[in-house]
Order: sequence, then structure tokens, then C-alpha cells
Amino acid sequence: MTDSERLQAREKALAKQRKKFIKSIILGVTGFIVFLGIWTFAAHFELIDRRLIATPLEVVRALITKTYDVRPDGALLFQHIWSSLLIATSGFGLAVIIGVPLGLLMGWYKPIDRFLGPIFEILRPLPPIAWIPFTIIFLGIGLLAQSTIVFLSAFVASLINSYTGIKLTNPVYINVAKTCGAPNWRIFLRVGIPSALPMVFAGMRISLGNSWSTLVAAEMLAASRGLGYMILMGRTFFRIDLIIGGMIMIGALGLLFTTAFEAMERRILKWRSINK
Repeated sequence: MTDSERLQAREKALAKQRKKFIKSIILGVTGFIVFLGIWTFAAHFELIDRRLIATPLEVVRALITKTYDVRPDGALLFQHIWSSLLIATSGFGLAVIIGVPLGLLMGWYKPIDRFLGPIFEILRPLPPIAWIPFTIIFLGIGLLAQSTIVFLSAFVASLINSYTGIKLTNPVYINVAKTCGAPNWRIFLRVGIPSALPMVFAGMRISLGNSWSTLVAAEMLAASRGLGYMILMGRTFFRIDLIIGGMIMIGALGLLFTTAFEAMERRILKWRSINK
């Protein structure tokens, strides 16, 4: 194949990718517009009790008002967002820092798996919310306790996917490395971990989703700020617009983090797209 043919093939591939990207954007925007239309229609024609739903315009108005008015929960919208970001990212970050290396080590070294496996299997079925009383007793209330609840929800997925990913390492690659005289720790670093990375990232995406889904429960720990707290105060004062607005902000932040995370994953695992 000549250089000009390679260039033409590359341009065709890029054009195909751009077309696919534009198509996905159009479909996504169309789906969002349809959803807003159904929501507005249901609220305007009172298909759902108006006391139980707010229109999109009312929700937007409530969020704009929260940027300069602390009523009814005592904090501005940006303060709520910052507090939630701090809790979610600290819990998620700690879960990844601990869960991923531990899962890789348990999956590769059998003594570590036999030592920690039974303990993990006993604790794994417990829902994060069940730890709230113990968290209050041992850690009190505040950021540390709230981040711990988020950590517990994100830790399991990070560990399990890392463990499974390295367990699925192709034995052929391991045997080739052993034949070349590589020690076990070098095979772990050069073969096991790269092979496990796709599953590791999948577990991190699940952990990220779990972090945001547990946020409301974490902010029930005597919080005075946070999107979860704003939702709870919206329920207390029967402000449906604030409840829906808080839910939308959590979803939007989760989408933003997921998009950034997927971009980072594509950059790090560039070799996977090359091999396809």
C-alpha cells in the first residue's frame, strides 16, 4: 500500500468516525428533547398531580434562584455542588486507590486471596447504608463519615472487577513470559496488569456510578450542605422543584464525570482500539 493510499484510508476512517459521532449527538439531543416534551406535556395537562411534579421551566427557575438565594436550606447551589463533589470524589478516589491494587494482588497471588477472600466475601453483601450507624459511632458526623459511606459503595466494584480482570489473563502470555525467564512479579507488572486494565476501568465506571447513587444517603449524616441535603430539604418544605433540580444536578455531574472518565480510558487503552 502506497503512502497516498494509506492517507486516503485514514481520511475515510476519520470521516466515518466523525459521521458516527455526529449521528450519536443528534440522537442524544433528540431523545432529550422528546423527554422534555413528555415531561412538560404531563405537567401542563396535569396527567400527574401538580403537587407531585414541577415543569422543566419551574425547575430551571428554582436552580437559577438558588444561585443567589440560600432559602430554604441555608446554602447556595454552588455550595451544595462543591460539598457533593468533595464527598463523592474523595470516597471514589479512596475506593480506587485501595480497591484496584488489592483486587489485582488477590487475583494474582493465591496466599493473599486465601487470607483476605473470606473476609471480603462476608462483608461484600452488606449494603453501604447498613454501615451508617457504625460510621456515626466511630467517625462521628461530617465529611469523613460521609466519604466513608461513598467509599464502601464504590470499593466492592473496584476490587471485584480488578480481581476478575487479572484472573482472565491469557495463560499463553504467562507461559511465554515464564519461558523467557521472567520472574513472577515482573509477569504481574508486564502481563497481568495490562491484561486486566479493561476490566479495571469497567469496575471504576461502576464505582463512579455507585458513588453518586450513594451520595444522598451519605448526606443524610447530619449534613448542612450538598445536593442530597438540598433534596431532603426540598422534601421537608415540599419543594418539588428543588427535589427534581437536585436530582438533575446529580445526574448532570455524574454524566460529566463519566464522559471525562471514558475519554481518559480511551487515551490510556489506545492499544485496544488499535488491535480491533
